[in-house]
Amino acid sequence: MSHASRAGTADVPSPGTSVTPAGVVPADVVSGSPAGGAGRPRAALVTGASSGIGAAVARRLGAQGWRLVLSGRDAERLGRVAERAPASVFPADLTRSGAERRLTRFALDHTGRVDLLVAGAGVGWAGDFTAMPPSDLDEVVEVVEVDLLSTLRLVRQVVPHMVEAGSGRVVLVGSLAGAVAVRGEAVYSAAKAGLGAFADALRYELRGSGVAVGLVVPGVVDTPFFDRRGVPYRRSWPGPVPAERVADAVWSAVSRGRDEVYVPGWLRLPARVRGAAPGLYRRLAAVFG
Repeated sequence: MSHASRAGTADVPSPGTSVTPAGVVPADVVSGSPAGGAGRPRAALVTGASSGIGAAVARRLGAQGWRLVLSGRDAERLGRVAERAPASVFPADLTRSGAERRLTRFALDHTGRVDLLVAGAGVGWAGDFTAMPPSDLDEVVEVVEVDLLSTLRLVRQVVPHMVEAGSGRVVLVGSLAGAVAVRGEAVYSAAKAGLGAFADALRYELRGSGVAVGLVVPGVVDTPFFDRRGVPYRRSWPGPVPAERVADAVWSAVSRGRDEVYVPGWLRLPARVRGAAPGLYRRLAAVFG
């Protein structure tokens, strides 16, 4: 039996639709934020912002005075997030053809430029891969589309504008599953591993351009992620951390220029063990999962 977390799409307007809830101040008139050049407030685009980590990141950046453009699949929840972090919102399913171009254009039209891209959109799939029924194939494809391919397409749209401006930062939200691989999450682990490798390669390519790339690597996070995939988190240890801790890690990557941040920090240890002694790590993982 396998399960996937699937964010609802029924409330997503036609691609390119701008939704600004009543009482929400559009991002283009937010004032008092740190300057992003010529006295202009810095602008951030956050995906996966309708709940969980993305919503927490939006609140964190909003508290720092950033102008925000938020994107997510669920228009209603996205609007509620925007009420707490004044923003322009763009409800969209980024797996749809051309959605990344429309989102990028929307962000540039509303903020003038994108100083920060936080790619937080993600879904999960759980179960024994070898026992996956054919009916789940579409859900597996969606994991790769959302967690990896749609992020690559969006980065491809946004980064050239940052390079032209001579500054900017991309922060990708990965997962410990991508760093060490997790039993029962083969597809999710593969997608997040691809995202981590992409972050490293892109960082090398952009050296000297003024554009930096950061990767945030959380372990288990207390979000609706597990509820939506249909399989709860059952381990007693390690315990889930609040989404706000991941948002703090994103802020650390931005404000301190850190290339890679693990949440919590001790999770860097198993990743290092796997890198330094892969045989030992695999033996331990076979026992402890």
